[in-house]
Amino acid sequence: MVKVSEVIANYDGVARAKHLAAAGVSDFQLREALASGVVARVARGVYSTPNADPQLVAIRSLPAEPACVSAAQFAGLWVLGTAEQRHVAVTHSRSYLGYVCHRMAAPPTLLDTVVQSLRCLPELDGLVIAESAVVLKGLPLSALRQRLAGRSDARERRIAAAIVPQSQSAIECMARFLLRRAGFHVESQVNIPGMGHLDLMVDGRLGIEADGAGFHMDRASFEEDRRRWNVTTRLGVPTLVVTYALLKYRPHEFIAMVREALNRISAAA
Repeated sequence: MVKVSEVIANYDGVARAKHLAAAGVSDFQLREALASGVVARVARGVYSTPNADPQLVAIRSLPAEPACVSAAQFAGLWVLGTAEQRHVAVTHSRSYLGYVCHRMAAPPTLLDTVVQSLRCLPELDGLVIAESAVVLKGLPLSALRQRLAGRSDARERRIAAAIVPQSQSAIECMARFLLRRAGFHVESQVNIPGMGHLDLMVDGRLGIEADGAGFHMDRASFEEDRRRWNVTTRLGVPTLVVTYALLKYRPHEFIAMVREALNRISAAA
């Protein structure tokens, strides 16, 4: 006999009655789960566990499904900041105040989410989501290219062409995008003997390392970062360390810093 809690967990803690029934949950089981507090009825035909994400509860109570940047967030993809409005997929023509509605016949797949993000969001935001779907979830680039083969998808194809499957973080993706837009030649994950891979190399002379606090808080990571930076210094590879805040909120300062560093390298040569 299936357990209500296990079935609803497959829907991230928020499921519709039709999904529960399709999984073999009987009306008796559902009533027992409601009586015991295992689940709660949050909207007509919608049930959730006590610890379910409130945003997901709100979306599925509309009724709708997460889409675009909201689906990317729930999927654990790289997302720049927090969207002002939640994006949802709906099968009807109604709109909901405070939501951006994407009309679809079925809940978005990972590929749907990426394509929606590329079409709907600013260029860098879409690129970061798309690149993370390839890096973190194994989305095949061939499948993405096939979906973007339409005559009206030229912008989206251009963005997707910038995806680097070896990318290590959203910060690296952001820095690469800003540098290339500014006209620099950028290489990703460049092997440095004795160090490992440098996140980015600009014009073959200047290294860029992404510093994300979320990945560098433990002592071992702290020590490894310093070892890497010391290696690049000894090898004569000047390296700038950049943060999310710098790239997100002060991109012109970042580009100016790179130009100044490259000019000083040229003057010293």
